[in-house]
Amino acid sequence: MTTISQTAGRSLRPSSSGFFATLATAAYALFDRLERRSAIKTLNELDDRALRDIGINRSQIEDAVYGQFKAELSRYL
Repeated sequence: MTTISQTAGRSLRPSSSGFFATLATAAYALFDRLERRSAIKTLNELDDRALRDIGINRSQIEDAVYGQFKAELSRYL
């Protein structure tokens, strides 16, 4: 009976500092990095006119992929 009462309050989720949580976080970061590199490569393959159509220039590709691009500021440049 004590075993049931002791395990009843425990969460089944692994702790955030566990090995598998760390491994999952590292895997997610790796896949995110690969996806962003692929997006940068694809955008670099576009010509300047296509980039202008989507609202960025060549020097803003990495900022746009990483979410640091501020479209409202580029209007004044």
